[in-house]
Amino acid sequence: MADFAALRRTMVDGQIRTADVTDRPLIQAMLDVPRERFVPTGQANLAYLDLDLPVGEGTRRLLKPMVLAKMLQALQISSGQRSLDVGCVTGYAAALMARLGASVVALEENPVLARHARANLAGFQGVSVVEGPLADGFADGAPYDSILVEGAVEQEPSRLFHQLADGGGLICIRASGPTGKVVFYRRDGSDITARTIFDAAGAVLPGFARPEAFAF
Repeated sequence: MADFAALRRTMVDGQIRTADVTDRPLIQAMLDVPRERFVPTGQANLAYLDLDLPVGEGTRRLLKPMVLAKMLQALQISSGQRSLDVGCVTGYAAALMARLGASVVALEENPVLARHARANLAGFQGVSVVEGPLADGFADGAPYDSILVEGAVEQEPSRLFHQLADGGGLICIRASGPTGKVVFYRRDGSDITARTIFDAAGAVLPGFARPEAFAF
C-alpha cells in the first residue's frame, strides 16, 4: 500500500514550496488533508501528481495542487472568515479552507459530485455542501470574505461579486485560448478591482462559458 503521508510531503516539497507558497498554515493544511480521499475510486495513486485530475466522468477537474495552493494563498483565508467554494467537485479545496479555520459553503451543481463531497467532508468542521447553479453562487450564505472559483471562466463572474463582503476577495482562472491567468478580484465598497497573479489553465466551469455569437 502506498505511503500517502510520504507522498503528501513530496507534493508539498516538490510542487508547493517551489511555487513560492510560503503561508505556513496553508502548507500544514496540505500536509494534513488526505487528497487521496477526494479522488475517484481506484485512482488514489494519482492524487499527488502535478496535474488536473478528471472527476465526474471526466467532465470536471480537481485543480493541480500547485495552482490551488497559490490561489488559496492569495485569498489569505484565516480563522473566522466565511468562504464560498464555487464548483467544489469532491470537496478537497473546501477541506483545506475549513482546516484554515474558515466557515465554508461548498457549492456544486452536479448532484453526484455533491454527494461525494458530502461523504468526503464528513468529519471536517464548519463545512456545508449545497447544490445549485455555480454561476449564481449561494446568496443565502453571503456576504463572504473569500470566494474560490475552482476552475476557469470565460467571462467575469459578476453575479458573484455581489456576494463578496466589503474588503473580500474572489479568485478564479480567466480563460484565454489554450492558457489562462489567475485573477484576484477585491471589493472595496461598491468598487471591484482586479489584478493578475500568475498564468494557469483550467477547465471552464458550467455556467461560465462565453455566450456563442450569432453568425449571419
